[in-house]
Amino acid sequence: MLEPLFLNLSQHDVLSEEERATLARIITHTKQFPARQDIVTAGSRPGHSSLIVEGFAARYKLLADGSRQITALHVAGDFVDLHAFLLKTMDHGIVALSPCTVAFAEHSDLKIVTESAPHLSRLLWLDTLVDGAIHREWIVAMGRRSKKSHLAHLICELFVRLEGVNLTNDMSFLLPLSQSEMADVIGLSVVHMNRVIQALRREKLISWTNHVVTILNWQRLQEVAEFDPTYLSMHREPR
Repeated sequence: MLEPLFLNLSQHDVLSEEERATLARIITHTKQFPARQDIVTAGSRPGHSSLIVEGFAARYKLLADGSRQITALHVAGDFVDLHAFLLKTMDHGIVALSPCTVAFAEHSDLKIVTESAPHLSRLLWLDTLVDGAIHREWIVAMGRRSKKSHLAHLICELFVRLEGVNLTNDMSFLLPLSQSEMADVIGLSVVHMNRVIQALRREKLISWTNHVVTILNWQRLQEVAEFDPTYLSMHREPR
């Protein structure tokens, strides 16, 4: 159940057997969430942090007119609200975009980890720092990239993140989002979102069929995206 988390953390530094056992001890209870159901609700004060074991989830904010902006995508191995341990009150929601299996770590147990396992604490801290780095890249993409470049960057990012937890098949990966949900990620109308996808298809950079994205020209897609994976910190070194 925790293998995606172990793979995720191990990309940054060696995760010892003792640390794996600690995580297995504190992350036990799981729950299934159907697609479109909130995993965490805005305004709530959760007593635990949620780990995606299987599926896709999104961090989002709603405006007064009901429009939604998705501000992060989460895959297996991601803690979606590790920051809730310290922030307490959630200022945004987390929704399942596909059927999700979610495991929980009680904040009382996380507190013990921070006091007794400094290296593991640093790895979990790094997990939230990478979240912040991803947010910065998304802000740059939203504000300064063309929409074609923005989508190309997102596809590159998701491929690298999913490859790190063994959820790619050669150059393909499952992306179980509707065009409406993709529009909420990129900040477009559904019609404009479709045009941007078609632009990448016409240039033979990707194929996108039945929620499976296949990268046809990785080098060129990276060039269009100006993609540099440094911000994901996927290199193993002492932390």
